[in-house]
Amino acid sequence: MDRRAFLQGASALGALGFAGGLAGCSGGGGEAPAALSVDDLPELTGDLTVYLGRGEGGLYTKVVEAIRERNPRLNLAVRRGPSSALANTLVAEAERGGARADLFWAVDTSSLGQVIDRGLASAIPADLRHRLKAPFRFEHFAPVSGRVRTLAYNTERLTPADIPDSIMALPESGLEVGWAPAYGAFQSFVTAMRLLEGDAATLDWLQAMKPHTQEYAGELGAVLAASQGEVDLSLANHYYTLRLKAGQPEAKVDLAFTREDAGSLVNTSGVAVLKPGDTAHNFIRYLLSREVQGYLAREAYEIPLVPEVPTPEALPAMDRIRPPQVDLARLGDLQPTLDLMRRAGVL
Repeated sequence: MDRRAFLQGASALGALGFAGGLAGCSGGGGEAPAALSVDDLPELTGDLTVYLGRGEGGLYTKVVEAIRERNPRLNLAVRRGPSSALANTLVAEAERGGARADLFWAVDTSSLGQVIDRGLASAIPADLRHRLKAPFRFEHFAPVSGRVRTLAYNTERLTPADIPDSIMALPESGLEVGWAPAYGAFQSFVTAMRLLEGDAATLDWLQAMKPHTQEYAGELGAVLAASQGEVDLSLANHYYTLRLKAGQPEAKVDLAFTREDAGSLVNTSGVAVLKPGDTAHNFIRYLLSREVQGYLAREAYEIPLVPEVPTPEALPAMDRIRPPQVDLARLGDLQPTLDLMRRAGVL
């Protein structure tokens, strides 16, 4: 979809849509109100600098550009790059006198965690946090869209009964597994395993898995490998399989889920506020609007985090997925994960 088509309709964001428990959340319980439409949001004005993590096939960029076009009095500067690199840049800028961004929209919470751990993120206003479903209310970042770890399996080689429902049992299953150890989402998954199982058990798991794995540069490649029978299954975020099947309905791949462990981790993209103010906070409200959330669910196959926006088709309802209890903000503790992966010889 080109940007011109994306912007058609009654409003600049009209084309974005028509008309598990997590530890570490804050902002209180209670049901979130219905998602607002962009038509109910205030105009954005003034200067705003957003550091935008690369990812999701450029769809996040399209969202940002649509917000820019809807708000002509907003002087919006966007710096794009890998989320981890931008996090490192923000930390370096802070050490030299102050981060230059107002907002940091990252594709994973591990990058946000690096910024939060350095004390660079301001608190998210309580009324804004309450717009999110209760499990996704965090003090220092606002989740935007969710993704769940899955086992993408070849449907000609396996049935669901062949797949263990515990990620820790995978090395003993005898299955050939595709993975992408250099990929940020995989490293967040290993970090979650460290937090849940401990460093020793995680190191043992990595070492036991290594003889049964094939390595790929990214998780889309790993899912493609599973669909083509190069491996029995691959470890990947859910949307790679859904995107592949949307373009190739005959693809021989489907999703399986483990239970209450790192293999079914629900992670999110999210936004941290480095320089608080009405414009920064209202920009996040646009990201949580019904139109943006619906667009990311339909086009990126991501999980909406506000009420009354349906999850992507072919993904089980979230109450059927049993993710672990993990404080997503702690996924920024990457260095011990990288050290373990190097010790295991997988990185």
